[in-house]
Amino acid sequence: MPATEGFLRQRKPQAPPDADAPAMTTDLSAEERKDVGEVVWGKTPGGEVFRVPTTHDVLTTLFHPGYRKSHLDLLNLGLLGLQLVIFLLLSRRAAQVFFFLYFAFWRAAYDGGLGWVLTKQSKKKWIVREVQRLGWLDEKRHPKVRAWIRRELADKMGGDYSFDELPAEYNAWLLFRQAVDVILVNDFLSYCMFAFSCFRVPEDLSTAVHIMRWLGGIALIGFNLWVKTEAHNVVKDYGWYWGDCFFQRGALVFDGVFELAPHPMYSVGYAGYYGLSLIVGSYAVLFVSLAGHAAQFAFLILFENPHIERMYGQRKAIGKRTPLVTAKRSSGSTSTQNVTPEASTSRAPTPGITEADTATETELETEIEDVVAPKPSAFQKRAKTRHAPTLSADSAVADGDASPQRRAVVSQHDLFNKYFRRDAVVLRNVDLLRATDAMLVLIVFYGLAFVFLPAFSQKTALVVHFAHALVWCMIHYFGLGLLLRAQGDHKFLVRHYLKNYHYDYAQSDRGQNAVIEAFANWKTLFNLSMCMTYVSVIGVAWKAYSLPNNWTVGNELLRHTLGLILIALHVWATMESYEVLGVFGWFFGDFFMEEFPAHLEYTGIYRYLNNPEAMGGAAYFGLALISGSKLVLALAVLRHLANWWFLSSVEHPHMRKLYGDSLRKDAGFVKVMKGVASRNARLLESRAARHAPELKRVAREVIGTFDKVYEETADAVEDFLARSAPRISEVVQDTKVLLRQSREKLVITRVANDIASYDKSQYRVSVVPSPTTARLAYHLGEKITVKWQAPHGHSRKDWIGLYRVGANKSRQVTKTSSMGMWLPVHGEEWDGDVPLGMERGPSAHYDMEKGTITFGGNTLPWLVGRYEVRYHHDGKYNVMSMDGPLEIYVDRPSEVTFATVRESLMQIVPLCLDSDPSLIPLSCKPSLSEGTSGSGGGAHTAAAPLEGEIADTQLDATASASGAGAPETDQEQRDPDDFSFWSERQAKRICAAVKQIFDVEYAAEVVVADANLTALANRILVSKEILASGV
Repeated sequence: MPATEGFLRQRKPQAPPDADAPAMTTDLSAEERKDVGEVVWGKTPGGEVFRVPTTHDVLTTLFHPGYRKSHLDLLNLGLLGLQLVIFLLLSRRAAQVFFFLYFAFWRAAYDGGLGWVLTKQSKKKWIVREVQRLGWLDEKRHPKVRAWIRRELADKMGGDYSFDELPAEYNAWLLFRQAVDVILVNDFLSYCMFAFSCFRVPEDLSTAVHIMRWLGGIALIGFNLWVKTEAHNVVKDYGWYWGDCFFQRGALVFDGVFELAPHPMYSVGYAGYYGLSLIVGSYAVLFVSLAGHAAQFAFLILFENPHIERMYGQRKAIGKRTPLVTAKRSSGSTSTQNVTPEASTSRAPTPGITEADTATETELETEIEDVVAPKPSAFQKRAKTRHAPTLSADSAVADGDASPQRRAVVSQHDLFNKYFRRDAVVLRNVDLLRATDAMLVLIVFYGLAFVFLPAFSQKTALVVHFAHALVWCMIHYFGLGLLLRAQGDHKFLVRHYLKNYHYDYAQSDRGQNAVIEAFANWKTLFNLSMCMTYVSVIGVAWKAYSLPNNWTVGNELLRHTLGLILIALHVWATMESYEVLGVFGWFFGDFFMEEFPAHLEYTGIYRYLNNPEAMGGAAYFGLALISGSKLVLALAVLRHLANWWFLSSVEHPHMRKLYGDSLRKDAGFVKVMKGVASRNARLLESRAARHAPELKRVAREVIGTFDKVYEETADAVEDFLARSAPRISEVVQDTKVLLRQSREKLVITRVANDIASYDKSQYRVSVVPSPTTARLAYHLGEKITVKWQAPHGHSRKDWIGLYRVGANKSRQVTKTSSMGMWLPVHGEEWDGDVPLGMERGPSAHYDMEKGTITFGGNTLPWLVGRYEVRYHHDGKYNVMSMDGPLEIYVDRPSEVTFATVRESLMQIVPLCLDSDPSLIPLSCKPSLSEGTSGSGGGAHTAAAPLEGEIADTQLDATASASGAGAPETDQEQRDPDDFSFWSERQAKRICAAVKQIFDVEYAAEVVVADANLTALANRILVSKEILASGV
């Protein structure tokens, strides 16, 4: 299922400045603040507002003699000096081994240690809580420690710093950044020492190559320093040291070097690694650089991006219908229909911190669980009134007959499900019971099998495979390119289907079936040719490749390394492009469909590049390097030229016609480079005023020459191609119950060794009867409350699980998995499924402890049956107490009519959606009982404030951007039967409930596509009618 389904070919333009959005303040010097009169304010998670004092960068405070040195500074300087002494004393070989291990230690401390600590701080404010628990800042508990910390921090800060007046969060951050300085500086120097210890002068290279090697290395190191400096000027110490994990200080603004590349501090900011590898001429340094860079990307993926999602993201509902007013596009118009589409049909990806918008664009969207690509309705004849802004004839519970009216207001959710239905993208979403997918797999198989045919000689086979790959490349770029251009110019494909095939306009969607069929067949052709393009070029590389006999001779190792890097770049650029474009843009949907609004988006990789498709061909050159074949290199060059023709002759003209002047001219990367060049040009012009006019004249002549050559080449290729261009349900599984049962048994049972020291008679667990039935019988999706009692000395890792009766034969040890249906007794002391190891607080009661937990949402069983509750000891599987059985049931209607089906759905859908008021249908809200209100998931009655409560106290600017509530106008225009989802899992719950109530099985995509009580009820009725016929 696609994680992101974008709807628009291009990307959004930069938003106009928002006067209400606070810009991120910067860490100005005291003099600068005095000049501009700026005061920087911070806000703790508890809501305390304070004035942020001035901070200084690490290099200044560490090496400038005018700044006082703290004890941690002296430790840092001592470690740096020790490295220099060791480098001078050790032999060359010993230095290589030592500094390799030393760099690995500091790199692990950076990416592993800091990543782990910052993750816990981001989630649970762990650092601040530990400092408070240990009493380091408490004058009564540890006065000496507090005085030492106060002196350490005061020596690092300026005159506007007051230790006693600032909150604990800010002082904890200052203490944390001292430790970070030790790690960062030693990590950098240990890498340099390792590189210097590996220095050598390659003997098999010419003088020119040596000069180029040194110049290239120096350029990369200089570029690295420039990127880091510019990045620090933008984010300042607050962003450099992850200050938003501790306190908030306004909205995020990223411009300058952050428009150059994604995450510049972690991507191009490590160019110096490779520059130093070039200078020292060592493969060992190169591979250590790659490993260190990969570890930094792991830090980005595992900590930084999730942290940004938690702090600045906003959830977007799946399947939510927002009325969309579309305007008819006139042919050749250059105006832009700048209608903002709803984003509820899919989830937009959360950009990393370096992917935030420029200056005034501070939207950071949260990535939620995988979103399905929903299927369109299969019963259009019956459910023609699917939804309406007011209660429709379908929604009105009468005799169940469908009204002949149609939905007056169109939503992007409905348009998307009209044209897309789990389409295969390369081999993703392939369904072998779908004829087009089966043919795709067969053709790909033939292409791969063709590689292993031994009938030809090596040379003949290579030529044949090259011709095979070239043909598919020409078909994909020139054949389909001309076909797509004909469709964009005069709707060639739609005209073809209207001309040759009959459509029943009385039953169809106003003649749109021809468009739908033309687009569906185009998607199949495009995906097939793309797959075969890749398969065929891999075949050529395979035939041309031979395994090196000696990897250390010549440039074999370097070729393979660079080739793999280019292939990885290709995969990344393609995935990033798809993440922004979605299936709509991937398949060039705006060449076929006019219902979607013309809307530009410049997000993700398109923030930096206008045409990242050019990077998508990097794998061809990577294969050419690995195989060492001139034929593969020629194929890569031809593919690049073909892609250039496609962009310039097919895609760009259509974009100009569709979006007009709203198309931007320069991408972020080009804009940054032009800005740097412009500043340098002005500097050069000021220093060489006499020669400036002549230089400008020469530059204009060179540019004019290139433009003329470009135009003549394009015309020649265009003329040549115009004369010779050619034209050209998922598998049902019957063993789900067996698989589920076997999965339950895949658990490694862990038992405690100290179980004999605990008295089981002092443990007790009991299930609270349902408020609806007054007994241990709960409707599917209804919350289950459990009371527990344990002695005061019980483990803080105790937990309670729900299990099917009979799944565990032993009453002493649990030997099956809870399948996620468990909750910790002390939920505030756990981070997900990992205990935090917090110590027990002081208590005056030493006899017993009591409490309650509530199973809800994902911790509930979503299958009917009889269950039991088990209390477990110390995070293990020793059972201390049990209760049950309790029953999970569903109400099945006595007869299946529209009224009874809809009534059942009105009961089950809110429960599956966790009774979230922003998700459930308006028609269900009056019937909600107090017992089932609130969000799902486990709940603890006497728990300490959790992260969700802490998040509620973030800065007002961040909170206001979350967009939690829906405007009243949306509520008025919303069909009362519409509902939406936060995640695919909620849709799967509805599928499970429908299966158990009506014995009809649907995929989650179908439920997301309907997202309406009336539409889903009609679907169930039609399905029951079809399945009952002939039985």
